[in-house]
Amino acid sequence: MKNINLDRRIGPTIQVGKKSYLFFSGTSYLGIDHDQHYQAVLLDCIRQYGFSHGLSRVNNVRLKVYEAFEQYFAKKAQAEDAAVMNSGYLSGITAIQYLFPKSDLCWAAPDTHPAILPASFKPDVQLNFTQWKILCLDQSEQLSPRKILILGNVVDPLRAEIHDYLWVQEVAKKHEVTLLIDDSHAFGVLGKSVFGTYAENKIPNVNLVISGSLGKGLAMPAGIILGKKEVIEGIKAQAIFAGASPCPPANLQAFLETQDIYKAQSQKIKDFSAIFHQETADLSTVSGLAKFPVFVLKDPTWSDELEKMGFITSYFSYPTPESPRISRIVLSGFHSLFDLMALVEAIHYLDEEL
Repeated sequence: MKNINLDRRIGPTIQVGKKSYLFFSGTSYLGIDHDQHYQAVLLDCIRQYGFSHGLSRVNNVRLKVYEAFEQYFAKKAQAEDAAVMNSGYLSGITAIQYLFPKSDLCWAAPDTHPAILPASFKPDVQLNFTQWKILCLDQSEQLSPRKILILGNVVDPLRAEIHDYLWVQEVAKKHEVTLLIDDSHAFGVLGKSVFGTYAENKIPNVNLVISGSLGKGLAMPAGIILGKKEVIEGIKAQAIFAGASPCPPANLQAFLETQDIYKAQSQKIKDFSAIFHQETADLSTVSGLAKFPVFVLKDPTWSDELEKMGFITSYFSYPTPESPRISRIVLSGFHSLFDLMALVEAIHYLDEEL
């Protein structure tokens, strides 16, 4: 299978040469940027604010939409405060730069996103999440009281796994714990409405901080950090926050004005995920969860077979170019039920023939 280079936007279908393919890859989980009403609102917001904002957030001239967005998102996520930045990666780097120096120890889950890893810090990728969790619990019992920073993702999008962090409360009985979670693949899909899993991961006596990209499920070229007010104030006092260009204000305003569309698309992708899971539950060749729109093909060559049948899926080697190929199906809110069932039919055909 060769790389596909395009000269136009990606949607439910992509054109390669003279052939059209149904596209089941990427991270546009809600597919909201294909909604015509959303597009119209965003264009109006661009006319109001322009394509970008060429001033630091700490400049004496400021746009009200940034603070309005932060206050709204934080309230809906059930966090005390929020900091919006121009990417999820920068949000993660900013959060870890603030939190890491304040800790005595740092434990990172095997699939932790690089954005929230301290420089030169490498988690043990030989462990799975459950093994790592058990190791953390064992170490916490043996150690004298410390300040421990725990890092991880809510979702492992490559293996279609959702992680639970309630066990951290056991660590917090003895230690001062800060939990930094990357929610990039949860926004719009998991948790409270479209606002991620902050409310679900609140644990007594744990300093919870969530960062992540808003450019996946929520289709905004931005990132966000959620946490306690004093944490967010400390993060905003850093030079990295003051020196980084802010995200485009028009996208934030469009988000505030189109909550009905976001909620509808979020419900649609949840329904599609449940339908696809139900339709493939009896197949040993496909794995995934009913509440997340990513499904793993256990035989990587199925991506090649699906391409022959008119479907483009996700595939690449991970964690290195020499690693085995991971093949996945990614559902999106821009798909129709017809698209979804066509893929289901193709998968059942392959399961019977191969």
